[in-house]
Amino acid sequence: MVQRETRREVHNFRKMRIYGEALQLVTEVYELTRKLPHDEAFGLTSQLRRAAVSVVLNIAEGSGASTNQEFLRFLDIARRSIYEINACLAICTRINVLAPVDCRAIVSNADALAAMISRFRSRLAAR
Repeated sequence: MVQRETRREVHNFRKMRIYGEALQLVTEVYELTRKLPHDEAFGLTSQLRRAAVSVVLNIAEGSGASTNQEFLRFLDIARRSIYEINACLAICTRINVLAPVDCRAIVSNADALAAMISRFRSRLAAR
């Protein structure tokens, strides 16, 4: 007998804490990237901004998925985009275009958001 995937619960992304935190992360990333040299506009600036926006968009898009399993996949992508932000910031400090002190708050907030997404994902997967 083939087991059908159950329909998902309805999630309103606008009311989700992870969505609000992701929006805040986008704001912080945009503010920080204004400090990057102009010759990074198509490099690290663009990559950091796209990764931050990806977190928000994947949470929103995933909330409209037809199954919880599909939503879990979008949450995984959102979390991986957070790791991308952290890697980009590590590169920025390594090549001395940003000071580590400038990145600490975003790294901390990004790590906290990744943990929140992981907890939410675990609760959703258990249902």
